[in-house]
Amino acid sequence: MNKKSATIYDISKKLNVSVATVSRALNDHPRISEATKDLVRKTAKEMNYKQNNLAKALKSGETKNVGIIVPFVNTNFFSSVIRGIEEELSPFGYHVIICQSHEDVNIEKRHLNTLLNAQVDGIFMSVSKTTIDTEHIQNILDTTNTPIIFFDRKKDIPGISTVTIDDYRGGYMATEHLIKEGYKNICHFSGDLNLEIYQNRLNGYKQALIDHNLPVKEENIITTGSSIDAGIEAIKTLWDKKSIPDAIFSSSDFAALGACQELKKRKIKIPQEVAVIGFSNEPFTQFMELPMSSVDQTPVTMGKMAGQVFLEGIKESGSGVSTEKKVVLTPEIYIRKSSKRK
Repeated sequence: MNKKSATIYDISKKLNVSVATVSRALNDHPRISEATKDLVRKTAKEMNYKQNNLAKALKSGETKNVGIIVPFVNTNFFSSVIRGIEEELSPFGYHVIICQSHEDVNIEKRHLNTLLNAQVDGIFMSVSKTTIDTEHIQNILDTTNTPIIFFDRKKDIPGISTVTIDDYRGGYMATEHLIKEGYKNICHFSGDLNLEIYQNRLNGYKQALIDHNLPVKEENIITTGSSIDAGIEAIKTLWDKKSIPDAIFSSSDFAALGACQELKKRKIKIPQEVAVIGFSNEPFTQFMELPMSSVDQTPVTMGKMAGQVFLEGIKESGSGVSTEKKVVLTPEIYIRKSSKRK
């Protein structure tokens, strides 16, 4: 049979001290002696005392819980960002509640309401691709004190801090690498252009072509999803149009993987006939039969920086000051066999 949990009143009665003294000792109050704290803690453990975390949270105004909303958790990128946030906040006693929007703005709204009802101390989020209207996010800023930090996918909303990588630079680096390898007819799989990250990667691609005196061909820009099937379909579209490139820069590693699979099926040699480079540096890229080049988004670092921004905001708001922060990380490019001709 489980031993019944004691209350602070039971501890007070056993030690013949006031309830206030027990409470202060358990909460490490500086006016209570170390000897008394040790005695109270020892007695609390012996009597199977369990602290009421809800009552403590209501009193302090902190639950030590934060929410994280991502489109999906089953990608290395998002799971790594979550890991970075958790590693940064865990030493400060925070716990994370993870939610998936499944790229649906209505699910995103429900998760935000659930997290607010749970009185989380902050919300980290990467918006869904169907999040066009941001009224539901603005409403949180207008009616609550709950801080929101965007990471990776963001919307430009005053008052919300963001942690991203320089997607424009990443797109430029990937395209310029292909140009320097001698490729001239470079196709781009753009991803969903409702999201700013894909717009920025596209713009980086275009600027690299312009800077190297190569034409920007609209027929070489294919709007794709971020899936293997999307990459397969994009190759079929290009070949059906007879708009055959000598290199592909994909805004998604998964679409790039689909492209590689379809090129291989068509007996197109990579990288001799068509080079491929992706974006995100998913773990599978380096373990493919032909390792694939990719732009790395440093997701663990992104998560840690988001955690730091949150902690700094907590400190600032305690002094009545809170500033919006915009952190932009530098991407890294990993060159592998799929794009290395020289």
